[in-house]
Amino acid sequence: MSEPVRPRDKGDVPDDLLSRLRHSASHVMADAVCRLRPSAKVTIGPAIENGFYYDFDTEPFAPEDIERIEAEMAKIVAQDLPFVRKVISRQEALAMFEGKGETYKVEIIRGIPEGEEISLFQHGDFVDLCAGPHVARTGEIKAFKVLSFAGAYWRGDEHNQQLQRVYGTAFTSKEELAAHLARLEEAKRRDHRLLGKQLDLFSVDELVGPGFVLWHPKGAILRLVLEDMIRKEVVKRGYQAVYTPHVAREQLLEKSGHLAHYKDNLFGGMELEGQRYLVKPMNCPFHVAIYRSQLRSYRELPIRYSELGTVYRYERSGVLHGLLRVRGFTQDDAHLFITEDQIEAELDACVRFGMDVLRLFGFEDVKFFMSTRPKDFMGEIEAWTKAEAAIRRVLEATGHPFEVDEGGGAFYGPKIDLKIRDALGREWQCTTFQLDYQMPERFGLEYVASDGSRKRPIMIHRALLGSIERFIAVLIEHFAGAFPMWLAPVQARVISVSEKAEAYAREAAGVLLAAGLRADADLSADKLNAKIRRAQLEKIPYMLVVGERDMAARVVSPRTREGKQLPAMPLDDMAKTLVAEAAVPSLGDAGAKVV
Repeated sequence: MSEPVRPRDKGDVPDDLLSRLRHSASHVMADAVCRLRPSAKVTIGPAIENGFYYDFDTEPFAPEDIERIEAEMAKIVAQDLPFVRKVISRQEALAMFEGKGETYKVEIIRGIPEGEEISLFQHGDFVDLCAGPHVARTGEIKAFKVLSFAGAYWRGDEHNQQLQRVYGTAFTSKEELAAHLARLEEAKRRDHRLLGKQLDLFSVDELVGPGFVLWHPKGAILRLVLEDMIRKEVVKRGYQAVYTPHVAREQLLEKSGHLAHYKDNLFGGMELEGQRYLVKPMNCPFHVAIYRSQLRSYRELPIRYSELGTVYRYERSGVLHGLLRVRGFTQDDAHLFITEDQIEAELDACVRFGMDVLRLFGFEDVKFFMSTRPKDFMGEIEAWTKAEAAIRRVLEATGHPFEVDEGGGAFYGPKIDLKIRDALGREWQCTTFQLDYQMPERFGLEYVASDGSRKRPIMIHRALLGSIERFIAVLIEHFAGAFPMWLAPVQARVISVSEKAEAYAREAAGVLLAAGLRADADLSADKLNAKIRRAQLEKIPYMLVVGERDMAARVVSPRTREGKQLPAMPLDDMAKTLVAEAAVPSLGDAGAKVV
């Protein structure tokens, strides 16, 4: 499961200039920390998307340290010190940093291959092992901000020393920095972990275990709506539903290649009757087992198996993050078994299907990526070459521009990834299609061709939403919890003005429920404004206020979550209006033709 890909804030500034600026700011920040904490040991500090960070071996930082570090950085910037590059020998570098007690720098130097150039960058008294590049002087760093602190392990290994990471950002102007900080504040407001609690969608309980999500009733409704939509649409496209177990013998994952190529992510294991079983990390080997349960004919192909399958993967505790990075999640998974001459038509149909689904949620800005053979690949290069050529032809035929992610493919095949851009301009990769010659070969899959010979099918691995958990996190943040009517866990709430209107409020809620709407009633003794405010915080699309006059006229007074008051409407008419608005959108016939 991939991390979210976030865009770089470019403005009109070329990436190389912005990267140099941020890299230089990281050095200034490291200098500031060392001035404030002379005993701190310096590790690494790269420019990253949207900013930079630096890791230190020191005691934890406190919130008030942000202002202290910024103030010290401002002094260094005001000095307008030049960044000076020096090339030195390995012996000189080792002697220098050993003398300073900078053990992490010494370890880095010893890992640099013999004969490779070793360079330093210095401003004032601060010297760092660095390849650069940098801006000319510290005075060029006009707009910067220290953002936050976090823990990190040296070289990302949880068995190593825990370090203190300081995050910051820098821009070429104060206006760009202010705009970025405003986006960060908006991102905090939309954080799916906070909204998940506010809207009572999900939780993670330490007794259950980190990375395992508990879906509350309202969150479960979100899942059901998404999953039902997918189930309905795959049937239109000739997919067949399957169900597979959550565990399997180790031999299955050994044969599929996951044991060798995915070992660090395999989760748990148990001994049963002398056999070792592992928890399912992927659905594909199980679908392969269904295919190989009988001999297939070319007349049956393509065979498309679809499953909302829950899988389990070991993620380190330090990277777990709400619904975005979990240890147990459900994929809207499918595996297609096809002949070689069906590759392009089926991949094209998959891409169209993916685009239709993404547009359903309003994601129109979609980037296409082609991910090629990784270093840790399985199988013969000739098969990879064929698969990559086919993927390139499909992408070129779509007319969409695409980027090539060299080495980004799965260990069993190259892939097409679709990345969406949310309301804050952040990019997320959810949809993926992978072309696999390797697994059918490893399992010895066959079909009977038209001439009676046995041939090997080819597989397409297809996920539209990807992880359901992750996609819901993206939706929560994209919509800021204010889901469109068809997705909203509660679509309407009837609010009684007084005790005398309670019976009518119950009746009105019953009418809405009978019409198929997700509705409830607030009959509490709270004042009307408090009830309306509560419904707005829960981001319920419609509030139907009823008092004694409404009861007498058998009407409701509708109000939207945005605060717009609508004219009173007969109860039955209101129910019909809401039913029409709440209908789950159809993807239509686009891409739905069964090949």
